[in-house]
Amino acid sequence: MAKCDICGKSVLFGSNVSHSKRHTNRSWKPNIQTVKLEVDGQTKRVKICVRCLRTMHKAS
Repeated sequence: MAKCDICGKSVLFGSNVSHSKRHTNRSWKPNIQTVKLEVDGQTKRVKICVRCLRTMHKAS
């Protein structure tokens, strides 16, 4: 499932609206990457959104 393990960001749903105002379903998917992080001294694979990854990289 496309869900960030850090912030919980997941798929959002909405509508495409054409010029004639017809609505069709669409979704916005977060940019989820699988990375190896050290958690409690152990290396684990974590699904994380790029926004959180960028924030963590900036902090270190």
